[in-house]
Amino acid sequence: MIQLTGRQKEIKLLKSLLKSGKSEFVAVYGRRRVGKTFLVRRVFADQFAFHITGMANATTKMQLGQFHAEMAQRSGSEDSQPPGDWFNAFRQLIAYLEKIEKKEKKIIFFDELPWLDTRASKFISGLEHFWNSWASARDDIILIVCGSAASWMINNLINNRGGLYNRITQRIKLEPFNLAETEQFLKNKNATFNRYQIILFYMVFGGIPFYLEQIKPYLSAVQNINELCFEKNAPFRKEYTNLYASLFYKSERHVAVVEALATKNKGLDREGIIKLSKLSDGGGLSRILEELEESSFIRRYRSFGKNKKNNLFQLVDLYSLFYLNFIKKSSPDDESFWVNIMDTPLFLSWSGYAFEMVCLHHVRQIKKALGINGIQSSIYSWQNRNAQIDLLIDRKDQVVNLCEMKFSTQPFAINKKYAQNIGNKIASFKEATNTKKAIFLTMVTTYGILQNNYSGMVQNDLTMDVLFAD
Repeated sequence: MIQLTGRQKEIKLLKSLLKSGKSEFVAVYGRRRVGKTFLVRRVFADQFAFHITGMANATTKMQLGQFHAEMAQRSGSEDSQPPGDWFNAFRQLIAYLEKIEKKEKKIIFFDELPWLDTRASKFISGLEHFWNSWASARDDIILIVCGSAASWMINNLINNRGGLYNRITQRIKLEPFNLAETEQFLKNKNATFNRYQIILFYMVFGGIPFYLEQIKPYLSAVQNINELCFEKNAPFRKEYTNLYASLFYKSERHVAVVEALATKNKGLDREGIIKLSKLSDGGGLSRILEELEESSFIRRYRSFGKNKKNNLFQLVDLYSLFYLNFIKKSSPDDESFWVNIMDTPLFLSWSGYAFEMVCLHHVRQIKKALGINGIQSSIYSWQNRNAQIDLLIDRKDQVVNLCEMKFSTQPFAINKKYAQNIGNKIASFKEATNTKKAIFLTMVTTYGILQNNYSGMVQNDLTMDVLFAD
């Protein structure tokens, strides 16, 4: 049996519902392959009073037939006919639940909920009536709904303005694993990769459990990536297309935004997105950006000293970045593509940026290593014509951590040219922002800083190990 890695906060929340004094309506959502169904099933095991999984591309009649089959199996009665609509289906569910005599809460799990809401089915109306007229008036129901179709989950449940407005009592946005969880997940597979290799996996696959499950413990990181992404019929050659299509309605618009952002490592403002994606401005674009952000594909951030109107959007989904940089551009006939590209300028350029992304995903761990968890701080980037800084931690104790991230197989050596470059960055930043705060140069590298004539300019020398903190 596959062990449940991490998710301690989510597990604690789900188990606490069993002891709450009211009925609970829980929405579990997140991107495809992040482990939503696995989490719910593992926490509650066989405690479901009723459980149904929606079917992709099925008709309303087929979905209702599936509902009827599940109901017949649980009730032991197969004489009745399948319900003609979702209102009758929920009436049958109520009648069945009222016959269950037990003091514990009755757990109802609707998995892949968006697939049940077929065209003109009025499923959402039936669900509203079930909750509002019956379940919410009791104290013994836990209704858990789950789905990967982010557009549906966000617009119909999380931001619902109709009959389900403000009805969700708990929402769980399931995030990808962090590095500590990724390391534990791979250890549970009896893998013995070192942390450099684990970070390399993370730069390709992110912390997506299903992706990490494909890794073979007896192959190196380079061999695994080559086999999974570049050999003929490699599973991650087609995942990109399936990923967005399964999550978003009219996903070609979301892909257009993602691919526009992929052309600019540091992100784009709204005007830049419109220009490169060729999408029109307006509410439609706002919704697309919100759905991508809510699903953890992009992040919204500000440059130091700018207000909220100057938001930038940046692609932070590591698999999408890797696909667009390499898999999409490679030939299926070149089955050794990744092996041959190692240590080339193309690899070095990508790995440097991908490591920056890994660090951005682990700012909490960096702050912990700096001992500033208890100090109020804000995260920014900054750039002008002369310099660019990818990560700034602006602290209330009159310090700004200027973070530089470097990915290498050896301790990083600061030479004269790099030292001058850093000096120019600091000078440009101080002059442009008029900050009076102290600037602490913070290096985050794989194996630390090599001690030499220039290493004394570094106030904080952090290795990749700090990124693996809980």
